[in-house]
Amino acid sequence: MAGLFRSLRNPNYRIWAAGALVSNIGTWMQNTAQDWLVYTQLTHHSASALGAVMALQYGPQLLFLPWTGFAADHFNQRKLLLATQAAMGTLALILGVLTITGLVQLWHVYLFAFLFGTAAAFDAPVRQTFVAELVGDADLPNAVALNSASYNGARMAGPAVAGLAIAAAGTGWAFLANGLSFVAVLASLFLLRVNALQASARAQRGKGSFTEGFRYVRGRPDLIAILLMLFLIGTFGLNFPIFVSTMAVGVFHANARSYGLLSSIMAIGTMSGALLGAGRQPRFSFLLIGSTVFGLGFTFAMLAWNYWMFAATLVIIGVAALTFTNATNSLMQLTTPPAMRGRVMAMRIGIALGGTPIGAPLTGWVADHLGPRWGLGIGATSGFAAAIVAVYALAHRLHRSPAPR
Repeated sequence: MAGLFRSLRNPNYRIWAAGALVSNIGTWMQNTAQDWLVYTQLTHHSASALGAVMALQYGPQLLFLPWTGFAADHFNQRKLLLATQAAMGTLALILGVLTITGLVQLWHVYLFAFLFGTAAAFDAPVRQTFVAELVGDADLPNAVALNSASYNGARMAGPAVAGLAIAAAGTGWAFLANGLSFVAVLASLFLLRVNALQASARAQRGKGSFTEGFRYVRGRPDLIAILLMLFLIGTFGLNFPIFVSTMAVGVFHANARSYGLLSSIMAIGTMSGALLGAGRQPRFSFLLIGSTVFGLGFTFAMLAWNYWMFAATLVIIGVAALTFTNATNSLMQLTTPPAMRGRVMAMRIGIALGGTPIGAPLTGWVADHLGPRWGLGIGATSGFAAAIVAVYALAHRLHRSPAPR
């Protein structure tokens, strides 16, 4: 058990983890409130509109890929995180005020989703590689898993609290709570012992820096296989707001509290998957296991005949999703030279989330026109397709990677 939480022995990591946990709870409150606002208040149960919001929020991960990876590899990571976290907190507060005053319109949500996504696009690769500066490479897989456990622990509390807040006071207060939660992570960044950070080598600035990252990945069959799997599951399988909201409201006729509870129940699975990964060294075989169980979980969800059966399948999907995504994170960081990690991780995030403008509107259209259960079929197909890629990579030994220099 001590090994499971070994990264917490590091004072800097403890400070960072505490601030991140508070902020993550706020983020899940906002995600839940935003989905509920769009799906039930600004539209008449339009999954397509929800898909458009997701496309705008995650599209910047791919749109700004040349600059996000460059920033992560070349700039001071702590200072960049201060800027991105402050920007996201400010945007949440403004959206909260618009909602509370009754001025919010659908196009406002579209605009703020894009702006929030732009800030997050610069934040994500830095935040993921910054973990190595906090704990070093030896404890990196453990810290990555604990970060996911924190994020998904917050996922257990955030949606449930958001459901209660929406029912009692309205969606705007969930946005305000998220804006204020960023104070915690900003404080943690100020409180870090800077002289104790294990700074990674920064890349040299020069022309062709971004294309250098692409050339590096092109020469790594293992990374290409991982990125292809991430594209399939990220584009067509990680559209949880659409899956959960359409089934909760359209099939089981749930209210705000019950809708929030489903997201919290799913977090039981994601939290379990994160903790399972905290005590293990990542292996490529985890990608095959995770993607296969992911596809099976969605298949069971399609067949769920009541609310609680559907909730149980979300636990399975959550375990599989975190087993898969954490393994990709650790494998890609540990087998990549430190000076290249920012660009490689930006590609990872860009491909995993940047396909959302394709997958989310398609999933929303299918859920609107063919029914929510058919939308779940898209998620199942993505898991099985990724598993086929993993089988091919293992059979042809494409998963073998060189040690980072």
